[in-house]
Amino acid sequence: MSSKILFVFEGEVTEKKIAENLSKYFISENSVIQCAYCNNIYQLYKDISEDDDLDPFILLKEIPSNKEILSIYSREDFAEVYLFFDYDGHDTFADDNKVLEVLGFFNEETLFGRLYISYPMIESLRHYSELIDFKNLKVSAKENIRYKQIVNNEAKNELKQVKKYTKRIWIELIELHLKKMNYIVNDYYSLPPNNISQETIFLNQLEKFIKIDSTIAVLCAFPVFLFDYYGPRYINNLFEEP
Repeated sequence: MSSKILFVFEGEVTEKKIAENLSKYFISENSVIQCAYCNNIYQLYKDISEDDDLDPFILLKEIPSNKEILSIYSREDFAEVYLFFDYDGHDTFADDNKVLEVLGFFNEETLFGRLYISYPMIESLRHYSELIDFKNLKVSAKENIRYKQIVNNEAKNELKQVKKYTKRIWIELIELHLKKMNYIVNDYYSLPPNNISQETIFLNQLEKFIKIDSTIAVLCAFPVFLFDYYGPRYINNLFEEP
């Protein structure tokens, strides 16, 4: 059985930088192959819903930017597949029912893959400073608010260049986002005792934020993925390191 992992990103730039830095500290870089879908979650839903026989891996191989990366691989070469996409609620084709359906389809890393969603975008990873109340941080869910620019203006300086992140910075961000995940779902701003599914996170975003005032609670997928991948005990031990 292959030990390789496939990361599928929505875009080609930011996600790749994050994953490359993350691999320095948490996942062996040699075991991870990265590729990009080069479109959003709603196009992904359209592609898979219109063709019952569609093999998502073949779809990825046909994307021009992936041809060289994936040319020597088949789906059987990867033990696990993880997809990282943005919520993108302002997209013309945005539909919360579609989000639920695509989460239901991509819910097993050993089959078609497990999908992780960032709210509102992957840049949420670094949307933090000492001046921000991260627990209650939310943004408009259905409007194009130029979120990347907001993050660039509000994030503290050491978070602006992902390629320079240290393990200390990662541990700080992991703790912030895991506490936020637990707050979104369980109303406690503390480290979650157990894993929380992507469907559960989305349904709580929907009921507590989107349907209430068309906002979304800021949350990045990468810390959530690490929590699922390694489990609560490993992650909790990180916070006890000197």
